[in-house]
Amino acid sequence: MIENEYISQHDDGYWIRDTGISLDSVVFRFLEGLSAESIRLDCFPALTLEEVYGAVAYYLQHREEIDAYLRRRNEDFESIGRELRAKYESAHRRFDSILQDARAPQR
Repeated sequence: MIENEYISQHDDGYWIRDTGISLDSVVFRFLEGLSAESIRLDCFPALTLEEVYGAVAYYLQHREEIDAYLRRRNEDFESIGRELRAKYESAHRRFDSILQDARAPQR
């Protein structure tokens, strides 16, 4: 189990210490090009700027490990999505139809 001043690892994930905010969510915003200040103000106002910088620093120090973790999480997410689509095929067809109608140009 990883423990440092800003990050803890538990429940199969990495978390900003003493919050319910995942390291993933901060890292994704950082990789999108947001500054630490923007991440804090626009995305996670419950975090301090120090916590955001701590999360980004942790990511940069452990980039290979965290990138591998993020890839695994994405693969798990996609696998679960495929399983749910197969299990609830008719519901997904209806949902896909609703999405298609919503995306169609309005006349």
